[in-house]
Amino acid sequence: MISAPLEPPRRRTALVTGAASGIGAACAATLTEAGWLVAGLDRHSPSGDSTALRLTADVADPASVKEAVRLAESRLGPVDALVTAAGHYEATAVDDITPEQWTRMLRVHLGGLVNPVRALLPGMTERGGGSVVAITSELAIGGGDDGAHYAAAKGAVIGTVRSLAAETAARGIRVNAVAPGPTDTPLLAPDSPWRAPAYLETLPARRLARPREIAACVLFLLDEGTFCTGEVLSPNSGAVI
Repeated sequence: MISAPLEPPRRRTALVTGAASGIGAACAATLTEAGWLVAGLDRHSPSGDSTALRLTADVADPASVKEAVRLAESRLGPVDALVTAAGHYEATAVDDITPEQWTRMLRVHLGGLVNPVRALLPGMTERGGGSVVAITSELAIGGGDDGAHYAAAKGAVIGTVRSLAAETAARGIRVNAVAPGPTDTPLLAPDSPWRAPAYLETLPARRLARPREIAACVLFLLDEGTFCTGEVLSPNSGAVI
C-alpha cells in the first residue's frame, strides 16, 4: 500500500510593525531565524532579508493598516502573531508639549496597537487562536522627566494589553507586552541623557539593553510563554525592579 506523502506543516506567520529599524527590526530578524514567516510593516520600507514580505503603512491610520493586513494574509497566509514595535520618542518638557504632540503620540503608540489588533482579531477568532505582543516602555511604569506624553501613551498600551487579554482569552488569543528600558536603538540620539555614563552607572546592569535582547523576550512570549497572557515583561537593565 502506497500512502500519500504528508504535506509539510504550515509555517507560522507574524506581522511586525516598526520593522525598519531598532527593536522592530530585531524582532523581525529573530522571528525569521526561529522559523516564522515575517511580514514587516513600517512607514519606511523595511530593509534587509529578515522579512518574507515588506509592507509600507502608517500604524496610526486604520485603513492603511487594514489594507496591509489584507496583503500580508493574501501572500503569506493567516497571521498567527502580531508584534507592535512601531513608535517614536521625543524629549519635551510637559509645559512645552503641544496638543498636536499629545495626539500624535497617542495615535502612533496606542493606535499602533489597536489598529492592527482590530484588523487581525476577526481572523484569529475564527481560527481559535493567536498571540499579540506589544512593545511598551519602562517609562510607562516608572515615569521620567521630559516625556509625559510618551509615558502616557505607553501606559495606555499596558492598560489596553491587559484589557484585551481578559476579553480575548476565551477565544484562544494571548495578549502580552514587553516594557524595555533605554535600549541601544536610533530612537536614542548620541547625546541622549540615557546614554550618559552618569546615567548608565545607576543601572544594575551598567549598560543599555540591546535590541536583540528585547526581541528574545518577544520570542519567548510567542513560542514558550504559552501560559502567559496579560503579562508585562520588563527587560530594563534593572532600571525598574
